[in-house]
Amino acid sequence: MKREIIIFHPGQKEYCHCEGVTQNAGRPKQSPDTIRRLLRQTTARNDIKKRVPWFITMTAVLSVVCIPLSAQTDSLHNLTVENAVRLAMMHNPELVSARLEVDRSDARVMEAWGYTMPSVDLSGNFNHIVTKPKSYFPDAIYYPLVKLMDSTAKVPKPTGQLIELPFSMTPTNSANAALNVRQILFNGSVFIGVGAANVYSKMARDIFLQKKVETVAKVRKAYYGALLAREALTMMQSNLKNAEENLKNVQLLRSQGIVSEYDELRATVGVDNLRPIVIQTETGFDLAVTNLRNTIGIADSVKFVPAESLTLQEVDESIVMTANETVLESNPNLNIVKHQIELNDAMVYAEKANFLPTIAAYGSYSYTAIKDDYKISTNDFYKQSQVGLTFSLNLFQGLQTSSRIEQAQLEKQKTEEQKGSLERNLQMGIRSVVGTLRQARKRVDAQQKTVETAERGYKIVTARFLTNAATQLEVNDAQLALSQAKVNRMQSIYDYLVAATELDSMLGRLPEYVNEEEE
Repeated sequence: MKREIIIFHPGQKEYCHCEGVTQNAGRPKQSPDTIRRLLRQTTARNDIKKRVPWFITMTAVLSVVCIPLSAQTDSLHNLTVENAVRLAMMHNPELVSARLEVDRSDARVMEAWGYTMPSVDLSGNFNHIVTKPKSYFPDAIYYPLVKLMDSTAKVPKPTGQLIELPFSMTPTNSANAALNVRQILFNGSVFIGVGAANVYSKMARDIFLQKKVETVAKVRKAYYGALLAREALTMMQSNLKNAEENLKNVQLLRSQGIVSEYDELRATVGVDNLRPIVIQTETGFDLAVTNLRNTIGIADSVKFVPAESLTLQEVDESIVMTANETVLESNPNLNIVKHQIELNDAMVYAEKANFLPTIAAYGSYSYTAIKDDYKISTNDFYKQSQVGLTFSLNLFQGLQTSSRIEQAQLEKQKTEEQKGSLERNLQMGIRSVVGTLRQARKRVDAQQKTVETAERGYKIVTARFLTNAATQLEVNDAQLALSQAKVNRMQSIYDYLVAATELDSMLGRLPEYVNEEEE
């Protein structure tokens, strides 16, 4: 039996007309007059509400919403993903540590160059002898000197022994000032060390780049996770609101005897089941925001909310098409391993250099004075200067050098094996990420159509329920189908954004605003 019925939709403060709605044969039939009378009573109650000036209602809403927000303006910030990344560039502890390591590597380069430069030392000393040592002289020289100085002196015949002198020949005071210069002319380890320090500096920069890429990826994923949690919270709050409005309609129809007690119980249980889920999603959103804050590295006192929405951001197809080749050229981890191989090469050559000689030039210029009293003047100093070359070559060191060379070569082979394994893993990983990206993109399109279909189905079954043409079970099923469709769509968008982030991370790509900030 077809009738023209006025239908009230949950979530809408309006009525619409539907034609051709058939009553459910399993329900007690209600006369058209009864249904119209029931809905006219509802309309009258709503008309009374409409007599209240609309601006009074808006004032009440603004007093509840706007005032708390204005009070929090100083501490609550709308955070975009770009701002989140910029904050992480400044505050993330791992990134700060990597930046310091770059500065340290530059200092090591300067240190390595320092070994090729001359070494200049200035020294000075003053000595005072408290107790002078005894002096001895051979009697074969001492006796003739005594006889020469005093011809009348009687001296014994020399016996070849040492005679203790009556005075000490060591001066009481001595002073010395010297300038020494040394320059390495050839040393294999020194020159190889300069090249190794430059390689280490490049590797430190690649490590810093890898940390930047990793930090950006972590922040983006954490931000998208917060957006997903907020979307889930908004959806569950909307579901709860629809369920509460549906419960009101069921209670209204129940009071008029149109629906059974069972339908009212199911609607009540549906509302009660949604409330703890809303609380769980609120907790999940708070945890997602906390995770984002920790990933950025900012204090808990800084309050913020994600300013963006969970929307699809397409990846350039040319990047996806060339990803398999690009990853072997621009992946930061692979570049680090390549520099490590260069360092291993340098270590091998440095150990082999121990078989080569070391040649150095030196020179010194000094002033020295000796005197028994403290009356030392500039005239008491005599100068001395010298230059020369030194040559040293190790002939045998117990096979230590050969063993160290072998260890360095084995270390290089080990790193080369790691490089091959990393290349294979990167190629497999990039194919997986590209596959996930394409699959998520298809799911987004499919789930968008599913959401639209589920929304239309929910409106239809709600309208049928109000005309006693559908059961509360059908309403619950439609609500569940709509919720599942929305969840699937949000999850597909989140999966796409995460896959795009992983693709950028594997390719070593940074957002343009990060590169602009560095310039």
